[in-house]
Amino acid sequence: MPTAVIPTEVSDPINHRILSVSEDRLAGFVVRPFREIASQAGLSEDVVLERLAAMLSAGTIRRIRQTLMATNLAPGALVAWRVPADRLDAAFEHMAREDPFSGHVVIRSTDAETPGSVYRLWTTVKVPQRFSMEKHCDLLAARTGAEAFRIMPAKRLFVLGVGHMRRRGMPLGSKTDEPGQAIEPNVADLSYLDWQALGTLKREFTADEIVVDPWRARAKEAGLSYDEFLAVARSLDERGVIGRFSTFLEHVRPSATGERVTRYNALFHWRVPEGREVEAGREIGRHHILTHAYWREGGPEFGNVNVMAVAHGLEKNIVHEHKASIDDHLAAIGVPVLYTNVFWGGRSEIKPSEVSPVEYERWCVRTGIDPETMRSVAA
Repeated sequence: MPTAVIPTEVSDPINHRILSVSEDRLAGFVVRPFREIASQAGLSEDVVLERLAAMLSAGTIRRIRQTLMATNLAPGALVAWRVPADRLDAAFEHMAREDPFSGHVVIRSTDAETPGSVYRLWTTVKVPQRFSMEKHCDLLAARTGAEAFRIMPAKRLFVLGVGHMRRRGMPLGSKTDEPGQAIEPNVADLSYLDWQALGTLKREFTADEIVVDPWRARAKEAGLSYDEFLAVARSLDERGVIGRFSTFLEHVRPSATGERVTRYNALFHWRVPEGREVEAGREIGRHHILTHAYWREGGPEFGNVNVMAVAHGLEKNIVHEHKASIDDHLAAIGVPVLYTNVFWGGRSEIKPSEVSPVEYERWCVRTGIDPETMRSVAA
């Protein structure tokens, strides 16, 4: 009798139920994450293990991993790069393939010539503790031919969660009853033992690691007892270092059968009056359509915008309409918008940023740089 084929498309009803939980519903460190996904999805754990392994093997799921609150592990920023047109693709490749500390790498454009429209390449950058963000970006600019860059660290975080499946067909203006949170990044000071556990904790899962008790093998890999590993992980969670246990869909490229999770991603920009950034950010952050929202200072290159957010969708006009509903909400509550814009994402590569100081030193040596020359002044 032939073996039954396990469905791997996101449109499959059971997979949809699993992914609606597994994308961003497991906050913090969970000892048995797959069991928790099964519980929230109303399915057996065996079904969840089987489906996640199949979707990961098929490439429907890009990665499964314990995410970290990288803003609490290493100084980070959104960086916009002004790169000559004939070097744009090569710069993209360098950031995506050669720099472990660049995470989201996106070529963006605006619908018209607006402030900042010459900045086409956008990346998130994390530079481990004791090293200099400015020096790292200077080095990347020299290696890619970037003519200028703008570093925009997050002063507050208002939204951080993916959940593409939950956002499909979301009503315009859908939002929480109360304003969102305003979380201030706070880099934690970690011990050698913390980094020892963290290195294995954050590693992506392979299909054969999707088992009932996934952390036992990771504890052994870290050279720790199971109880010691769990204790360190829980301590890191209490200190705000642990993000979510998440599955990440291949939302940029279509699946093997041509199915897309999303098609358009938009970076929204707003300039609100100085002193009202947190108020505006919390109100913007109420809106369920957003996957990220921050207070970042764009500076004069970007019309002095100070609140940014990201939304995804299958239809460009629907993404526009979601932004319009956010604009209407700000107007209704009396928050002036002095300037606004949308940067649309095109070619993109999304990967976790390395945050380990040890790995930064190793990378410097591999690429012919003396690590000491990359240290921050404070270090």
